[in-house]
Amino acid sequence: MDKLKRVLSGRDTEEPSGLAEVIDATSLGWGTRVKGFIACFAIGCLCSILGSCLLWIPKKGLVLFAVFYTLGNIASLGSTMFLMGPMKQLKRMFEPTRLIATIVMLLCLILTLCSAFWWRKAGLALLFCILQFFAMAWYSISFIPYARDAVKKCVSVCLS
Repeated sequence: MDKLKRVLSGRDTEEPSGLAEVIDATSLGWGTRVKGFIACFAIGCLCSILGSCLLWIPKKGLVLFAVFYTLGNIASLGSTMFLMGPMKQLKRMFEPTRLIATIVMLLCLILTLCSAFWWRKAGLALLFCILQFFAMAWYSISFIPYARDAVKKCVSVCLS
């Protein structure tokens, strides 16, 4: 059947490379991509909500909040990879217009987990969660044309 597909598509003269076979085998249809996006985004939201609920547990609540909130953000960020594909997502993340936002966001994700597990400083974990929120918001609006300019203008008007 594969040989027939190659003949009908005009690719019968060349033998497909290993990379071409892998790409063909791992390509997702649009419906599957949307389902993956929704599932991954829902898991991210669920982790963030669960983290907020765990915040009120004595002693370990703040650390659990930091961990689940960070995992939720990572899952939400990963959900967009279903829509664009992992390589295109990574290329767009590190474009010059959003390079600083990406680095700050990833740094905040890492520092939140380090402060929760390695340094065991709950206050620092909370601070990095707050910074993580703002970094993720700034990164997210970088995909909307002129949104950053609008936010900058609103903040400057509010501060003056």
